[in-house]
Amino acid sequence: MTSSTAAAIAARHRQTQDKLARVEKALGQLRRERGRLTVRAVAERAGVSATFLYENTQARALVQNATTDHRNRHDHQAQQEHDRIEASWRERALNAEAELTRTQKEVFAQRQRIGELMGQLRDFDQMVPGESVQHLTSENTTLKHRVHQLTQEHRKLQERLEGARSNLRFAEKRTANLEAQLLERDQP
Repeated sequence: MTSSTAAAIAARHRQTQDKLARVEKALGQLRRERGRLTVRAVAERAGVSATFLYENTQARALVQNATTDHRNRHDHQAQQEHDRIEASWRERALNAEAELTRTQKEVFAQRQRIGELMGQLRDFDQMVPGESVQHLTSENTTLKHRVHQLTQEHRKLQERLEGARSNLRFAEKRTANLEAQLLERDQP
């Protein structure tokens, strides 16, 4: 091998090492800027050709490792965000169900109390003078109003529960769509 051939090979090797250093620097910059890690973006940033990135095994490995790392980090962040949203909706649905259960118990207790008072009212109507009956009648009216209020609260809580369940179904459907998109993107 002649000295000019050896010098050309050494120059070519230095050029390749310089390009690899620029590729590493470009990958670092794109990571810090949270830019898109694509072959074209790395090639433009590093000032090398896309062909170099595909043909040089070291460059190709650098880009593949960086894109895999970027994709894994992005997938992890997306999963964390999904888990946070899912927990929020689940908590709301559980709270609505607990409140609905409490309201149903309260309505049941009020209805039982009304039944007892109605029975007492009938008993007093037969035994007590008219003034006491009037007092019991007004108390009965107040209790009926309270039952009406509790029934409305029950209906509102039912609607909130249905809304929370609907939102949860939407979030689950959206999650499934995002997971499908991630799987499609990962496939060649």
